[in-house]
This record gives sequence, structure tokens and C-alpha cells, in this order.
Amino acid sequence: MKKNVIVSLADANYFELLNELVNSIIRFEKSKEVAICILDAGLTENQKIILSKKVEEIKPAEWDIDVSLVKVKGKEWLKSQVSRAFLPKYFPNYEKYLWIDCDAWVNDWSSVELYFKACNNGKLGITQTLGPGYKIMSKVKWLFGKLAIIKSQNFKHAVSSKIDLDKARKLAFAPHINIGVFSLKHDSPGWKSWQKNLEQTLKYGKIFGSEGLAMNISVYIDNIETEFLPLNCNWIASNLLPKFDENQKTFVEPYLPNYKIGIMHLAAGIWQGDKDMRLNKDVTTKINTLQNNIKSMSLRFVD
Repeated sequence: MKKNVIVSLADANYFELLNELVNSIIRFEKSKEVAICILDAGLTENQKIILSKKVEEIKPAEWDIDVSLVKVKGKEWLKSQVSRAFLPKYFPNYEKYLWIDCDAWVNDWSSVELYFKACNNGKLGITQTLGPGYKIMSKVKWLFGKLAIIKSQNFKHAVSSKIDLDKARKLAFAPHINIGVFSLKHDSPGWKSWQKNLEQTLKYGKIFGSEGLAMNISVYIDNIETEFLPLNCNWIASNLLPKFDENQKTFVEPYLPNYKIGIMHLAAGIWQGDKDMRLNKDVTTKINTLQNNIKSMSLRFVD
């Protein structure tokens, strides 16, 4: 029986991305030691048949916390904002869980190993969206003089979710934590903290982003034990484009020492006009290479 599992979720629209994520995992020899499980938020029967040949289990995602039907509006994929906080309920036979959003893919197996190691002793393994080359961490609207309106992602979501103002202020300039890739053990107290906070954020705030805010509260307010991993373990390309090493044929960090990207994450999309790379394979972007060239490339996984 495999002890560790990688879990993701998608609907029919994001099936290709999910399938690419799975393919990016199973190409590594060490992936044979890890299970892959899928939460179904609207996949077609044919899509599930394709995936079932590559993964251990596929289970329908549920609304594990009651959410207003007005907020749902038939968007089943929004279950990802709830169900990922309850992974041990869906797949109870594993010791460690690594969640990877379906719009991400594994470029280097060492990042997978780091996430599983990070969640030892009940810790949360996760990456902050903070690193060399990041030029703006929070948006601020200056009124006059020293007065300004804070527009940081954490603060804005906390206020709309009616989080206590003192807590919202504490979150305001804390480095945002992206919940698209994280690891937790089955018995970690982090699950209960996250679920508790998620009930609050879902009650008053929007569904999208609720789980991320809840986790930020768990880390920065509840102070759950956290192992912060390097940025290349969850490289959000829309924040900072990587470089490409033409010799090694791989994506790397854009600054020295140009560490290899572990998990490439296309959160928020890479856009060409009104076309999103996540939904259109023809979309490319200009990438600088370590060999001082510029290449038009897709950042999606190519087997």
C-alpha cells in the first residue's frame, strides 16, 4: 500500500491540464511509489476513463461545507475551494497528502520529495509568493500625504469575509500564501484549523479565494506549524516568468543561481490578448534563455 498521495481536481474544461499534470508525474520512476487520486468536479465519463488508467482513485468532489446556492450558480469546479481542505475524508488510506492544482505540472521530482518531507511532524508544507525579482507585494492607493487605502489580496479578502479587523490588519502585509500546492499529514492539526477558518470565509466572502484566505489565517493568525519551501517549488509564472536552459532543456529561475523550476504553476493564466495559455495550447510567451536568446514558448507540460 502506497503511503503518500498526490491529489488534484478538475472539471471538463480543465481536463487537458489535469491530464498533463498526471503525465508530468508518472514520467518519473519514483512516481511508482506515490499514489495519484483525482477529485471530479464535472469531468465527462470519457475523461474519467482516460484518467482511470493512470491513477488510483477518482471520487466526486462535494460541498463539504454548506455554501449558498446563490454563490454556487452551477459552477461545480468551485468545489475545489472547499474539498481540498478535506482530503483525508475522500482518500483516507494515506499518510501524507500533496495537493497540486490542475493548472500546474511537475518539472523536477525533488520538489515533490520536499513537500512530502516538509509535512513531517504535523507541519504544513507550502510556498509563499515571495522571492527575488518580485517588485510589488501589495497594492496601495495613496490618498494624500501619508494616508493610503490598503489593497493587498489578504486584506481585501479578509474585510469582505468579515474577518475581525485586527486580524485583517495582521494579514495585510503578510506574504501571500498560494494554496495551489501544499502538503499535510493525515493527522495534522492544520486540517482542523483550515476547516474552521474556511467556514468563516465561505459564510460571508466569495467562494473563489476563500480557501486561500482561510489558510493564510491558519498560518499567520492561528500560527500552525509551517515549513516554508523555496519559490521554485510552486513557481507562479504569471507573477514572474522563468528562464529556459537550452542546454538542459528545462525551465529555471530567472536569477542566479538559476535553480531548476520544480513545479510550474499557471495560476491566473498567461494571456495573449483574450486567450489564456491554460485553455489554448497555441498561446506562447517570450522567454529569455540562459544562452541569451529569446524564445516564444508555451509554459504547459510537453511529454
